[in-house]
Amino acid sequence: MTEDWIPIVALAVTGLVAVSWLYLRHRGQVETQHTFRLALEKGAELSPDLIRQLAAPEPSRDRDLRRGLVWMALAIGLSLCGLAVPDPDALRGCLAGAAFPFSIGVAYLIMYVYGTRKSS
Repeated sequence: MTEDWIPIVALAVTGLVAVSWLYLRHRGQVETQHTFRLALEKGAELSPDLIRQLAAPEPSRDRDLRRGLVWMALAIGLSLCGLAVPDPDALRGCLAGAAFPFSIGVAYLIMYVYGTRKSS
């Protein structure tokens, strides 16, 4: 009976994280609109550059590097988890699972290298 709860809890937590992320993103947009509205009520002049900066801030140049490193660290952690279990099948399973975040991390690192070369 307890094994039945594992996928249920995993899906519930995943859904909770997704809903929380969407809610917090929505709240940020509402706060930005409230700031615009308040500035207009006070008579402040909003330049197009200020609106663009507040509405959609420029992403950091190192964003792809950070994301790539996080995905690579996740892959390494999954691999080390497989090494900690003495069963060789567990190692193979963890390495198979680690291949996906490793591939995503490599893709982010390639995008970082390509993006820095293109901008300079």
